Amino acid sequence: MSALKRKRGGKGPGGKAKKVKLVENGNKPQTTEMEQNKEITVPPPVSMGKWRNKERVLVFSSRGINFRTRHLMQDLRTMMPHTKADTKMDRKDKLFVINEVCEIKNCNKCLFFEAKKKQDLYMWVANVPHGPSAKFLVQNVHTLAELKMTGNCLKGSRPLLSFDPQFDTEPHYALLKELFIQTFSTPQYHPRSQPFVDHVFTFTITDNRIWFRNYQIIEEDASMVEIGPRFVLNLIKIFQGSFGGPTLFENPHFESPNTVIFHLIPNQIGSLLFCLPSPQHRASDHLY
Repeated sequence: MSALKRKRGGKGPGGKAKKVKLVENGNKPQTTEMEQNKEITVPPPVSMGKWRNKERVLVFSSRGINFRTRHLMQDLRTMMPHTKADTKMDRKDKLFVINEVCEIKNCNKCLFFEAKKKQDLYMWVANVPHGPSAKFLVQNVHTLAELKMTGNCLKGSRPLLSFDPQFDTEPHYALLKELFIQTFSTPQYHPRSQPFVDHVFTFTITDNRIWFRNYQIIEEDASMVEIGPRFVLNLIKIFQGSFGGPTLFENPHFESPNTVIFHLIPNQIGSLLFCLPSPQHRASDHLY
């Protein structure tokens, strides 16, 4: 025999329908003041809007990163409640695999940290899966635990984004500005966000580099205190696709870390030769 299904009203096996107490006039009984005090009321949510902007950012890295990069990734995930995490990607895998990982994680933006030689750190900012994407060399990284600034902000609060006026002067900077807005800004009414604005992300262009800072808004007169983290982005290339494709822009001022080291070696060798004694002095020392 098939199992009996319980119907609404409690007429199934072992179920009893709820009875409503009626008074003489046929109406429901009125609750007393004692019963009203015992009732638990749930307050309505602060924001009654609907979450429409479904931006999700995947923040992860390749194998071989150091502790400072790992702490920087954790700080970014803390500041951006619309991010997701994933395991480290193997070095042998191609960068196009990241598009599949983002599709599995249901993310349409990606911050990927790529480590080379265990000392050079590169960051990809990509719009998945159609592009564009930008590759940066990350320099001067300082995390929250390292700085110990006096500023503080609420976890999950939405930030303001402040950009240098130079972002509107050149087309490649305008493209990076739109990419940063869609990646770093927290969507309105996000379930994991708080309906408060108490800190600012600043992107400043100095010395052909983009300087990132995070400040707390103390008062309404725009007085701010730095929170952290801080890092500098040196643009390398902008690609049309996601993690590849035709090159839209290449930074002519960029010098790879290997080139910088190659130019420093002659100066270091010259300083060492200057400090060493000449062969004549060494021969005279042996005579005595």
